[in-house]
Amino acid sequence: MNLILSLIILFLSLSFTKVIGAEVNIYSHRQPFLINPFLEKFTEETGIKTNVVYATKGLAQRLKAEGKNSPADVILTVDIGRLYIYDDLDLLAAIDSEVLDKNIPQNLKSPENKWFALSKRSRVIVTSKNRVNEGEISKIEDLANEKWKGKICSRPGSHVYNRALMASLILSLGEKAAEEWAKKFVANLSRRPQGNDRAQVKAIFEGQCDISIINNYYFGKLKYSEDTKQREWAKGVRLIFPNQGAEDRGAHINISGGGVAKYSKNKKEAVALLEFLSKAQSQKMYGEINFEYPVNPSVETTEELKSWGSFKSDSLPIISIAQKAYDAQKIIDKVGW
Repeated sequence: MNLILSLIILFLSLSFTKVIGAEVNIYSHRQPFLINPFLEKFTEETGIKTNVVYATKGLAQRLKAEGKNSPADVILTVDIGRLYIYDDLDLLAAIDSEVLDKNIPQNLKSPENKWFALSKRSRVIVTSKNRVNEGEISKIEDLANEKWKGKICSRPGSHVYNRALMASLILSLGEKAAEEWAKKFVANLSRRPQGNDRAQVKAIFEGQCDISIINNYYFGKLKYSEDTKQREWAKGVRLIFPNQGAEDRGAHINISGGGVAKYSKNKKEAVALLEFLSKAQSQKMYGEINFEYPVNPSVETTEELKSWGSFKSDSLPIISIAQKAYDAQKIIDKVGW
């Protein structure tokens, strides 16, 4: 009996040591201040150490060049286009996880379970509260109306956020109609496309335009900015979640997401991290830290996000957005967006 008890204690001791000594190496396009709170919680709960390499670009090429010698276990990025690049280059492993299958809707993950959405963001219309009446604009298609000529500003169409929006319009309207929309939209611009999403809200505040398109979380960043001027920019605009009609498709969404590296040496720990990010605690944190929406259907949005209004999302398979990126860019180039 003493021998059996000793063996059990030894086994538990070795298992515990393995968890404490485990680690996961992350290649992240997400900024450290956004992802670190999640990783700290993950380590606190699991004992798994996290090591992060952060870069805005070039990580897919680095991973490909490293091949089987890569230390990477998990890829974290934003925008389906960027995530799809890893899949297209065959850099991700197919994984089997009941947790992820339960927590991530089918339209928000790879058909082969190689990548998974972890949060959602909506591309919303913002308008001046003073110069655009409530209800005048309800759809993305409305921005092609000539009544808004000289009233719209935008970041460049070639940015991944706008390219994804353009791809969604191709899928919803057809290529010909989407190109016609883009042509009329560009004709309504008050200035050449420039700046980031924050810059568009500033331009509305300054009267350079009355309407723009931004990712929803930028509104939150401005509303709660330490810069009092930026808080004033946010106060001056109204958010519109477009295409909310009973028969309409819903607002275009994009994602942040992740996958397990094909040659990961720590696959068990890598899957554990993705599962952790899909669970309720992490899903709520996405809203609290960066004003993003949960992908897990069992998790409610934060009270702050609820205060901006409820909305229905376009239910297109998110992978189709990435697959239409090339066609979207052709239209963007053609119309000069």
